[in-house]
Amino acid sequence: MDSKRRVLIVEDEMGISNFISAVLTASDYIVIKAVSGKEALEQTASYSPDVILLDLGLPDMEGLDVLQKIRAWSKVPIIIVSARDREREKVMALDLGADDYITKPFGTSELLARIRTALRHMQPNGKGVADDAIIQIQNLSIDDTRRLVKIANTEIHFTPIEYKILLLLARHAGKVLTHDFIIREIWGPYPSENQALRVNLSNIRRKIEKNPAEPVYILTEVGVGYRMVEE
Repeated sequence: MDSKRRVLIVEDEMGISNFISAVLTASDYIVIKAVSGKEALEQTASYSPDVILLDLGLPDMEGLDVLQKIRAWSKVPIIIVSARDREREKVMALDLGADDYITKPFGTSELLARIRTALRHMQPNGKGVADDAIIQIQNLSIDDTRRLVKIANTEIHFTPIEYKILLLLARHAGKVLTHDFIIREIWGPYPSENQALRVNLSNIRRKIEKNPAEPVYILTEVGVGYRMVEE
């Protein structure tokens, strides 16, 4: 049985598709291609890819519709790769179940890193989503059993809400979490706590970042949400 990871590229521009394919093949991935939404759905069902790279502008249907249809029956990691950079579309894609969003043009190193992150999130004991007792990200250590947070062995104190937000971001390290997702997870499905989220994030950064204005742990995806860095 072939242990190589399969990546489905859903892209109707052949130049871009061939470029991504060459990068992935050189990195030891098996590449599957689709040029339309219909073909993407068929290839997903037939080949069970490990990751899908999905363009939004397809000739027969919107990429967001393809995303919704796949999410109705599969949890395969889906990374949107699109020239569209409007915040509304990024938020919509992530809220509909996309695992990540890369705006064209992009670097090959970034693309490969995002794929590796998506694959780790699918592993049962992957650091990104598992409820590990201790999470280590650079000098940041979170011991959830003891509810203890340290930066370079110095203990940092958090309020209960600050701790919940930090832990949520750490368990999804490398993945963009939208404002609405964080709010639902922390405060529940009903209240609108945008201001509370901003205030708490500011406090968290003040406690863990050397320079809160230039964070290295929790990055802002403008208009979309936040991303905790990985290693």
